[in-house]
Amino acid sequence: MRYRLNKVNNEELSILGYGCMRFPRKGGRIDMAETERQLLRAIEGGINYFDTAYIYPGSEEALGEILYKNGLRDKVKIATKLPHYLMKDIAGVEKCFRQQLSRLKTDRVDYYLMHMLPDVTVWNRLKAMGVPEWLEEKRRAGEIRNVGFSYHGGSEKFIALLNANNWDFCQIQYNYLDEHSQAGRRGLMAAAAKNIPVIIMEPLRGGRLAGGLPEKAKEVFDKAKPKRSPAEWAFRWLWNQKAVTVVLSGMNSMEMLEENMAAADTAEAGAFGPEEDAVFRRAVAAINEKVKIGCTGCGYCMPCPAGVDIPGVFRCYNEKYVDGWFSGMREYIMCTTVKRERSNASLCKKCGRCERHCPQGIEIRDELDRAAREMEGFVYKSASWVIEHFVKL
Repeated sequence: MRYRLNKVNNEELSILGYGCMRFPRKGGRIDMAETERQLLRAIEGGINYFDTAYIYPGSEEALGEILYKNGLRDKVKIATKLPHYLMKDIAGVEKCFRQQLSRLKTDRVDYYLMHMLPDVTVWNRLKAMGVPEWLEEKRRAGEIRNVGFSYHGGSEKFIALLNANNWDFCQIQYNYLDEHSQAGRRGLMAAAAKNIPVIIMEPLRGGRLAGGLPEKAKEVFDKAKPKRSPAEWAFRWLWNQKAVTVVLSGMNSMEMLEENMAAADTAEAGAFGPEEDAVFRRAVAAINEKVKIGCTGCGYCMPCPAGVDIPGVFRCYNEKYVDGWFSGMREYIMCTTVKRERSNASLCKKCGRCERHCPQGIEIRDELDRAAREMEGFVYKSASWVIEHFVKL
């Protein structure tokens, strides 16, 4: 296993992290025997970063039980997340954290994240609630060692969040298809400039970049040398960048675990050259043949006077056609609506300012109208109502 240095506290983290959201299940419940077998093998293979969350059903309990039972707590770093969107006050935050420590059977959390922190506005709400002071209290008590946030959204808001607090680390969605969307390479490099470790989630777009590629993209990787699976190519693309610290993988089979660990044993930053770069250009081009809107995510159309996240809307709309309806809708809701100041397509006032600055000449107003019709139907409106009435932002 290769490791990279967390420069904030001078500790080494395995470049492959274990994402604990998708533990093996049997009869609708976590299969504890199989999960234990895989976690023990992962630790034996050198993985030392395990990522879970309060809202992952049964995950914190399973991880905690297995580590406690086998006396392995001190061999790993546990990352879990505060569901701030469920919190009304600091008493609720404290109660939630105590429950997490109990579930995890531990006296500390190594990496604690504000889960799906969408923008500075929400962070300011948490500040007004007293969360920064609460976090500092936990640091002094040794109950939280590193404080960070996970993020879904565009690079501008990510960088604003990055600068809004002295974070110890951050977690972003990033892969070769999202190089210039979400926080993107720009966000990655902004974090690296601050020497902040970056944890990568969705390296395979929920498995789409492994088993869900279009045939033309599969052919690109089949012909590429050396012979690697599409998943290994995707992981190595990330590890090739020294600004990437840990890449999470939601492994739920021994075969997947062994394949990923074998790749992590030999991956190095800066190993790719022009030939490998060309492989990814061809693969992305093949995937993007299904894309409906030719938006590159450059952001020249922004800011929108009405508050629409134009590149974000188009990315999610395109994802519906590339990765499927569920994936596109999930991303659309998370990135435009799970926030105090919404940025969905139907906010467009048809002013046309964006179109004057678009290098691709996209008829943005028409495309936003189409996106609103397709993405903001019954499911969106139902989810929006739930968020408005039950999620604290």
